Amino acid sequence: MIHQLNLPEFKPRIRDDSGKKEIFDRFRKKFIRLTPEEWVRQHFLDFMVTRLKFPASLIVVEASLIFNGMTKRFDILAYNTSGNPCLVVECKAPSREITQDVFDQVAIYNMTLAVNYLVVTNGLTHYCCRIDHQARAYTFLKEIPTFEIVNRTS
Repeated sequence: MIHQLNLPEFKPRIRDDSGKKEIFDRFRKKFIRLTPEEWVRQHFLDFMVTRLKFPASLIVVEASLIFNGMTKRFDILAYNTSGNPCLVVECKAPSREITQDVFDQVAIYNMTLAVNYLVVTNGLTHYCCRIDHQARAYTFLKEIPTFEIVNRTS
């Protein structure tokens, strides 16, 4: 279940509950079933806070939005200091290849969220693009930007 990821190491709190592993999510303040996707999500959240310096208070995990009358759930949404959504992250299990379908999924979320940065990760491969809403264009970035950059450009 626990995969080596292409993210900095962190020490999660893991427990066994009736034979099922759970990992503590400090954002939702509870233990969550430890799936491969959750393993990636928790590592990426730690990366965002410790390395990219996103304030934990400006991050929402696994929340819903309505798109075309349908409820959708995004993995991670970060807000800037003005209270506007600025970056959305879609996490997949390490065994899941990052395909066009995955990008389409996060693009649909962004039709409602209108953030400037999209990130897709399976814990091994990470893609980030900056959205230019006026030009209706996007640019892939070599690195995932820090909160300071995202906050300044959102």
